[in-house]
Amino acid sequence: MATKIALIGAAGSMGTRAYNALGKDPNYELFCVESPGGEKKLSERGITCVPMEEAVKKADVALMTVPDILVGKVSHLVVPHLKSGGMMIVLDPAAPYAGELPKRDDVTYFATHPAHPPVFNDEVDMKARRDFFGSGLAKQAIVNALIQGPEEDYAKGEAIGSRMFQPILRSHRVTLEQMAMLEPAMSETMAATCITVMREAMDEAISRGVPAQAARDFMMGHINVELAIVFDEIDWEFSDGAKVAIEKAKDKVFQADWKTVFDRENLLASVKDIVKG
Repeated sequence: MATKIALIGAAGSMGTRAYNALGKDPNYELFCVESPGGEKKLSERGITCVPMEEAVKKADVALMTVPDILVGKVSHLVVPHLKSGGMMIVLDPAAPYAGELPKRDDVTYFATHPAHPPVFNDEVDMKARRDFFGSGLAKQAIVNALIQGPEEDYAKGEAIGSRMFQPILRSHRVTLEQMAMLEPAMSETMAATCITVMREAMDEAISRGVPAQAARDFMMGHINVELAIVFDEIDWEFSDGAKVAIEKAKDKVFQADWKTVFDRENLLASVKDIVKG
């Protein structure tokens, strides 16, 4: 028997991804839910929407593909209509970790999130190699957390996440707090910030007279080999001069206590900023 899914926010980018991945799978039956504007977009694609309350009451799973800032608000409209033993899946840890989900002990809460295709990969098709986000061409890992609910529901949530974000490289089980450490703390607060500063460094070199293409070529090449060294893709070390430059630069570029971004109070502050917009 097919698992019935109420797809909340079906016209958005993630909703479209979920519809395309799950809609043709005979293991799933979708009921698309949208705002009036979203209903018009879906109608133009030949997709009929179902009123939210009706869809959720029919569903075994409510799949939330709305923006992070709306997950808490919309979940309070959805969860009261879930059948006992039903499941709600969210695609980001922010709202549940911030305590935005309504309290209801007889339903399962599950989070699944893609890691995006890795920098180092074995893709041979050029389109897959250019699939940076993970739009269904390149393999990517996912992380999953059973926030609350019976243990047997983990497999159900993981199967939906794996189908939605296929092709899957690896599937990892983590706790909700660990997922918040991965995003926003590790991947956004730290990695995205450092990468943004790297771009600013390239632009600064250009502003000081370095030819733009020379600066870009130099930066892209060094990022490639330096990632390979730091993440153990090659058996190599930085030169002694580079090691000295790295250690001296840390005091100028980073605060000494930067690792506190992983502390619980800072994780909570970060996800609350996300859900508040």
